Amino acid sequence: MTDFLQLFFSGLATGSIYALVALGFTLLWQASGTINFAQGEFVMLPAFMMVMLLSSGLSLYFAFALSIVLSVVVLGWLFKRGLVDPLFKYGMMPIVVATIGLSIAMRNGVRAGYSAEPHPFPQVFPDFIFDVAGVTFSAGDVGTFVFAMVLVLVTQAFLSKTVTGRAMQAVAQNTESASVLGINVPRMIFYTFAINAILAAAAALLVTPTYLAKFDMGEGLGTKAFFAAIIGGFTNSRGALVGGLLVGVSENLAAAYISSAYKDAVALILFMVVILFKPQGLLGKKEERKV
Repeated sequence: MTDFLQLFFSGLATGSIYALVALGFTLLWQASGTINFAQGEFVMLPAFMMVMLLSSGLSLYFAFALSIVLSVVVLGWLFKRGLVDPLFKYGMMPIVVATIGLSIAMRNGVRAGYSAEPHPFPQVFPDFIFDVAGVTFSAGDVGTFVFAMVLVLVTQAFLSKTVTGRAMQAVAQNTESASVLGINVPRMIFYTFAINAILAAAAALLVTPTYLAKFDMGEGLGTKAFFAAIIGGFTNSRGALVGGLLVGVSENLAAAYISSAYKDAVALILFMVVILFKPQGLLGKKEERKV
């Protein structure tokens, strides 16, 4: 039981990072009908931004703050204006293809332009262990889980409790009606892209100390987060949280009790099971369409 609890909580820490990235998927889909298959690379790029800023002598937290600003500009504003806006009128498929191409370009660009070697990253949280009734938890796992959960809950509170958040939800539900009501639709959509960039930078801060800054670090992360978003319900921000935690815990338990070779396949298996029995996701709502 002790080993199970340790694996379970460690999985929650990993799953909370998946939840951050998955939340970006659901926000972009709800607000603009965009599926960003470069989402994993949107985590990788801030990681390298922080590595470069750290190498210039900045502290970790100042480097993180500056990487958030750069992420909002590059992964928020520039991504929206340079790729999504020109292709949006042609439908979703060109955007999907373009973001797949963008993910490949970003990986190879960082490998060729900076380095193909993994780069160490300083620990964000103190290096000590908690012992509770014989169950040990690292400060890194506790800090990662708490920090990620706070970000997810703050994002959800912002969307549901503030005027701007409600306006963003109105745009997500019906763009034309929101425009008639006087809501600045382009601005609300940009806010969604900016929040996605901030969440990606936060995920980079949490995941890089363990997995190091590598040009391909976002590939598996983006795939698992995409599966997590669908598992939880692609139209529900709470679903991203549920899906991320479920994937993180399940892959940790599978690696320990079945085989580590199956760890990366857990998200796919869960995805297939959920799609077969509940296509809308665990917390998603059915959308009926007449033909």
